[in-house]
Order: sequence, then C-alpha cells, then structure tokens
Amino acid sequence: MLRYTLTRLLSLALSLAVASVVIFLVIEILPGDPAAFMLGTNAQEDTLAALREQLGLNGTLWERYLGWVGGMLTGDFGTSYTYRTPVSEMVADRLWISLPLAIYALTLSTVIAFPAGIWAASRRGSAVDVGVMGVTQLGVAIPNFWFAMLMVVVFAVNLRWFSAGGFPGWDEGFWISVKALTLPAIALALPQASILARVMRSALLDTLSEDFVRTAHAKGLSRRQALWRHALRNALIPVLTIIGLQFSFLLAGGIIIENVFFLPGLGRLIFQSISARDLIVVESVVMLLVFAVVLVNFMVEIAYALVDPRLRHRR
Repeated sequence: MLRYTLTRLLSLALSLAVASVVIFLVIEILPGDPAAFMLGTNAQEDTLAALREQLGLNGTLWERYLGWVGGMLTGDFGTSYTYRTPVSEMVADRLWISLPLAIYALTLSTVIAFPAGIWAASRRGSAVDVGVMGVTQLGVAIPNFWFAMLMVVVFAVNLRWFSAGGFPGWDEGFWISVKALTLPAIALALPQASILARVMRSALLDTLSEDFVRTAHAKGLSRRQALWRHALRNALIPVLTIIGLQFSFLLAGGIIIENVFFLPGLGRLIFQSISARDLIVVESVVMLLVFAVVLVNFMVEIAYALVDPRLRHRR
C-alpha cells in the first residue's frame, strides 16, 4: 500500500507540474497588455515601462513562471494587478460562496440520484426504469447554463419566488443566503444527479448479479431484501468515487453558473480577471482549482484502494 501511495503521489506531483505549465502558457499568450489596460491607451511609454517593472512583467517567460510557481509553493499567490490586493485574500473571500454552493449542489444531486437509481435498478426493464433513464438522459443533455436561465425566467421573473441573481452575504442571515444559492445549486445539480443516478443503477445491477446475492436469494431473501441488505452496500463503492469527483468538478466548474446568477464566487472572479487582464489572479485561481480536482481524485483513489486491494495490484 505504501508503494502504491507513493506512486500516486508522484503522479499527482507530475500532473500539477504539467498543469502549471499549461495554465501559465495559455494565459500568458492571451492578447493584451495588463499595464496598458490599467493605464489606458493614451499612457506614455515610460509610464507603461515603469508599471510593467512594478508588476514584474518585464522578466522573461521562464523567470515569471519560476517566480509564480515559487510563490505558490511558499503560500504567496501574488498580488492582483487591478485591485492591488493579495490573491490569497480574494480567494478566501470568494471561497465562502463557491464552497457552500458546491456542497449545496452536491447534496441536492445525491438526494435526487440515490432514490432514482435504486428505484430504476429494483424495477429493471419496467416503465419506471425506462422513465428514469429517459429523464436522466435529458438531464445530461440539457446545458446547465440554459437550464439556469430558464429557472430565472420561471421562478424569479414570473413567479417571483427567488431573486434573479446576486448574493446578500452570510451576515444577512443563513436562510436568506441559502435561498439565494438555491437556483444556482439546482442548475449545477441537475446534470450531476443524472450522471450519479445512472451510475447507481448500473452498479446495483452489476452487484445484483453477483454470487453472494444469489446465495441470499437461495436462503429465502426476496429481491428487495437482498438489494437493501447486501447489494446496495457493495454498489456504493463506485458511486462514492463519482461523488468525490463531482465535488471537485462542482467547485471548479461553476464559472458559467456564477456569472448567470451574478454570484461573487471564484468563477466570477476568474471571468472578471480575464476581462481585466489580471493575469496573476487567473493563473493562481485556476491552479488552485486544478489542485483541488487532482487532490480529491488522489484521495478517492487511495480510499478505493483501501476498500478494494485488487486496484493497487492492477496499477
């Protein structure tokens, strides 16, 4: 197990190294000069040169990359070009919106997916199974940003049950803030719930065909009893793996939804920073999100290997 863990740690480090190079190069080749954007098109060249020197933009690409990576390794994510504020403080402020939103969406998707997947698996081939699979296929196919705008029209504009966007802040009250996150969470949860329900159904059907379930039937247990007492527990292993990966995706993948609902989270911070050519913010936030995705994936693999020792022998 130790050898497997060290191998996965090495893979994690290599993944992060490659991701840092790709992120840095992709963002650096974006058109536009941050100094010119900040000072305007009529700025003098000597003023622009002084600002580039102050922002650390005059170094070579290699020097700027090493300075950025070295800063992140020591906990210094740099200072925003636009706001002149440490990026770490900006991330901490926005994380209090993106993290609860991801947890809320994951909770909704799990609450929806588990009963749907179990119900479909327990009635394989019936109209219920076909209906659940049809709805989940629709949930996967519908773009979440289109669904988000549809919910705004229905529940915010027409019915006026929710606000069309914005976030009042946690100081205004827990339930008021949760209400503001409800529509965005539903928009994020819909495709994830559809995927999770299909995985739950597939895992349950595979488990129901195992020998130990047939043995349970032979001892007198009904299909329903065998499902709840034996099959469900064993089917949860791949399902929990998907849940772990979904959480990291929800944390990193809310950029479009946060902009649809004008939520001041990490996604909107990335969008605003790209518009303002605030490169250091974009690079650092995207790298943090990539780190979260890779770390969750690593933890899921280790947990899966602990439960199923065959996995680490196949790697």
